[in-house]
Amino acid sequence: MPALQMAGIRQFLGGICYVIYFLAKGAAWPRGREWWPIIVLSFLNFMLSNALSTWGVQYISAGLGSIIGAIFPLWLVLIGLFTSKSKMSSKALTGLLLGFAGICVIFFEHLHDFVDPRFRTGVLLSLASTWSWAFGMIYTKKHAVHFNPYFGLGLQMVISGLSVFGVSHAVGMTIPLSDIPWQSWAAIGYLVVFGSVLSFIAYLYALQNLSTEQASLYAYVNPVVAVLLGALLFSETLNGFILAGVLLALYGVYLVNRSPRVQ
Repeated sequence: MPALQMAGIRQFLGGICYVIYFLAKGAAWPRGREWWPIIVLSFLNFMLSNALSTWGVQYISAGLGSIIGAIFPLWLVLIGLFTSKSKMSSKALTGLLLGFAGICVIFFEHLHDFVDPRFRTGVLLSLASTWSWAFGMIYTKKHAVHFNPYFGLGLQMVISGLSVFGVSHAVGMTIPLSDIPWQSWAAIGYLVVFGSVLSFIAYLYALQNLSTEQASLYAYVNPVVAVLLGALLFSETLNGFILAGVLLALYGVYLVNRSPRVQ
């Protein structure tokens, strides 16, 4: 099915899981100005970031997508230079750069794809999604205290899911739901449960208990986990070059986690 249609369905179903749960628990609906951060985050985190990354990966390799996704923590550094009163330590900055370098080493064979005109659309869409996610992460960190962030996340996903599905339908990027095979519905179900519900619970918990740069480190850990699982489950090649990239990325993660915040 078209990528935008899949993103809309996934977001809507994931959001509905959150909304039903919290309404059953007696959670109160947001009131007045509480809706503004929910609407802003639904736009930044889902209408733009998730939808664009899902759309963009249609036009690029998974390796190139992993490299672009790993740029995301560096956007946080750049944005923080202009918006944050506290300074990042040199050790943390070194860790972020080493983590990104490690991902580049793992997917070294895909670096040349950046200059391939065939991948230009996918690169631009994926870069835009990382920028949107970076701003959304900072905004979430600042405003999540003003409402139930988990209930708010569900509302964001429902709003975005309906919007993305509506846009995909308006531009003709949909197929009839009855034409979607069961294998695709199974994949969507996996993304809803593990990629939306459980992963975002962990993501919000991390934002509430870690610094922004620490919470962003999943961008380095995800590709490492994917490479190791690929070798374990599908007997994909795991050579010394890839292992060196894995160790470099993990060392970068270690440095960030061991770095104090400089005021």
